[in-house]
Amino acid sequence: MEMDFLDPQGAEHMPEMADSSFALDFLLSIKSGIHTYGIALSETANPALRKVLYQQMEQSIDLHGELSDLMIRKGWLYPNDVGKQVELDLKSADMAVSIAGMNLFPNDTDRLGMFATPNK
Repeated sequence: MEMDFLDPQGAEHMPEMADSSFALDFLLSIKSGIHTYGIALSETANPALRKVLYQQMEQSIDLHGELSDLMIRKGWLYPNDVGKQVELDLKSADMAVSIAGMNLFPNDTDRLGMFATPNK
């Protein structure tokens, strides 16, 4: 019998894996924003605008530090251990390939009786 991923039992451990994925995506977005602020700072001549951009860039750098620390504590990021980071990246890649191969939309999607449904 094929596994039903719409069944909550088929989603075991997915929230933990999703959290690390979302955190990494957010970290990469923050890095991109810091880079963009740097470019904007070098392109503007307005002193008031430069001050605002600089403050926002500093806040982004602080956020990057906070998120990096969280990810390190959770074991989702190993910036000082290339071997562990490569191992984690390979595991993440395998998981992505595994998810891509899942039949997430089976033909039978009838869930009546499985979840709380409103009275008819």
